[in-house]
Amino acid sequence: MRLLIVEDERRLALSLAKGLRAEGFAVDVVHDGLEGLHRASAEPYDLVVLDIMLPGMNGYRVCATLRAAGNDVPILMLTAKDGEYDEAEGLDTGADDYLTKPFSYVVLVARIRALLRRSNGAGGSPVLTVGSLRVETAARRVFREGEEVPLAAKEFAVLEHLAARAGEVVSKSEILAHVWDFAYDGDPNIVEVYVSALRRKLGADLIRTVRGAGYRLEAR
Repeated sequence: MRLLIVEDERRLALSLAKGLRAEGFAVDVVHDGLEGLHRASAEPYDLVVLDIMLPGMNGYRVCATLRAAGNDVPILMLTAKDGEYDEAEGLDTGADDYLTKPFSYVVLVARIRALLRRSNGAGGSPVLTVGSLRVETAARRVFREGEEVPLAAKEFAVLEHLAARAGEVVSKSEILAHVWDFAYDGDPNIVEVYVSALRRKLGADLIRTVRGAGYRLEAR
């Protein structure tokens, strides 16, 4: 999944990005509200972590502008403020969740995963099941026919994206957009490398290539 962090405290933003990348997310970081609005409007993010006190445009206005434009990307607001009125204002402008600084990194990751499950229609379940494949998104574990299969972080991220859209054709460009961050400018065929690795580990029958269109994860 691809995340955008809009946070002007650079050390905090970079620390969060480092941790979330280690969790397997693709993460872009900006430090200005206007840049955050532009990036969130132009790119297909799965979730935005949005600070309230930002230069250029505050988080409330960024959130309200995105919602007014019909952008329903999940938004998790961060703020140094503390109080029920601040929280209510954030939620009233269209945010999906709210954390007050200082916060626990473990809680942040749990909130992010919960919002992603909700937006993907997983009904709050941290498990994706496709035939004999079981993907435990919170625990980051994968099982095929009851046997656990260890995956690297990027392998898991590609598989998770395909599993969330099981039965659908997912293009190479969509996988790149959701699994690699904005700064990636390497060979787009990197997707094929990871799909090949998943086939070796999980079985060649699981991911089908749809020529000229992309890949489809099928129940087997």
